[in-house]
Amino acid sequence: AFDDTIAKDSSLAVGFFQRGFVHLQLGRYEEALSDYHMAFSHLRKNPFIDYKQLGLRHILYAWEVLYSTAAAQCQLQQWQEARVTLDKAIVWRPEGRTAILDLAFQQVQNHLFLEPMRVPLGEFFRPRKKEVEQLDSKDFLGKPKVISSIIPNDEYIGFEPLRPQKQGFYEPGADAL
Repeated sequence: AFDDTIAKDSSLAVGFFQRGFVHLQLGRYEEALSDYHMAFSHLRKNPFIDYKQLGLRHILYAWEVLYSTAAAQCQLQQWQEARVTLDKAIVWRPEGRTAILDLAFQQVQNHLFLEPMRVPLGEFFRPRKKEVEQLDSKDFLGKPKVISSIIPNDEYIGFEPLRPQKQGFYEPGADAL
């Protein structure tokens, strides 16, 4: 499902973030690391992206993506890279809230694995009702009508180039007047 989501919107950072978490759970550490790198690059140097406007009640923070990247690097035994990534996460973390990153930094120094961040359980994309109502198909053109001829005495129905006209055939009859 995440593959389909990312195929439809390749710049959806939270899609890469969630797929990275699933890859970590499945033991696909290289794929998880790649997805976390993609998620961070799709943040486009923003400290966070608020997905509430799209219908997901979650804010994806850059420091969370970096923390999860470090968790994937720990699983790959890349301890030095994990420390560097956590240093970057400290820069992206709001001031005065670095306790979780300090604890993670100590765990990495002791070669202990980190638990990755994730979107809270039970959070799904739920578009607003107003947006879903607009998804119904609308008939802007109306029902199609086939008009065979505008000439009252013409009984021909079909599509072909203009036919030669007969003298008097196309004159309206007395009953039409």
